[in-house]
Amino acid sequence: MIIHTRHSWFELLFVWHGSVLPRIMSRLCLVFGISLLSAFANNWWISQHAQSSLNIYIFTLMGVSLAIFLSFRNSVSYERFWEARKLWGTLLIVARNLAGKLLAVAGDRVESARMLDGICAFGYALKGHLRQDNVDAHLARLLPQSELAAVQAARCKPALILSYLHRLNADLRRDDGIDALQWQTIDRHLDALSEVVGGCERIRNTPIPFTYRVLLNRTVTIYCMLLPIGLTTSIGWLTPAIAVFIAYTYLALDVLGEELEEPFGKEGNDLPLTVLSHGIEAAVCDMRQLPVPVPAPKPSGIYLF
Repeated sequence: MIIHTRHSWFELLFVWHGSVLPRIMSRLCLVFGISLLSAFANNWWISQHAQSSLNIYIFTLMGVSLAIFLSFRNSVSYERFWEARKLWGTLLIVARNLAGKLLAVAGDRVESARMLDGICAFGYALKGHLRQDNVDAHLARLLPQSELAAVQAARCKPALILSYLHRLNADLRRDDGIDALQWQTIDRHLDALSEVVGGCERIRNTPIPFTYRVLLNRTVTIYCMLLPIGLTTSIGWLTPAIAVFIAYTYLALDVLGEELEEPFGKEGNDLPLTVLSHGIEAAVCDMRQLPVPVPAPKPSGIYLF
């Protein structure tokens, strides 16, 4: 996630870090080169091949339809991003509710303390599961040794931690630490955590169809490469500036859609899962009136991961 401070409109014109400009600069340079070549050759081409020269009207029609396709793709990508953020927001809400209920009904019991640590471990495990990160250090300090080896070896660590939390909840009920209604309430919260895992896996394992991405990438690239040829007949030597500006708009939208499509990655516009998982532990520690044992993640430049 980008944590740029608020800029004025003038400063935003020159922002480099955090924009998609570095990723599309090579293609913009190619458009600029084609624009110069087209402007040089314009008079010769019209004199020799007047009937086959392109004009701006063709690109106007193509541009409208292309903008609609890009808008649809970016809407789908942002919907995936926003759904992922809502799922992690749900995770924080459920963790707080679950911690509050456990502290209220079974605060002084060993099972309650282990469940609270397990909730924190669940957040880190989900982050590691989605990003393929190594979170063993967090799991080692939050889970008992009897559970640690099995969780670390599991393909889906969050699911195994949920199973451990269900067993602790059953132990509380069996030992009369909570009554049947309280057991059911805690169990529903654990089921909500399972739904969060399933929702995140659905987003991660079901990308936007690759063929659709290829189609848009090819169409945008070819459109931007041909655009200078059509503009030259209308605006002459202004073509390099105008063509690069239009190409920047289309190429940037295409790249932005690619970044938002996978919200659990480590690009500039992805969700800061490290910060979110730490925030869950911080919230639980606050409710337990304990200090947070690990420092908050620090930004890397303008990025939070």
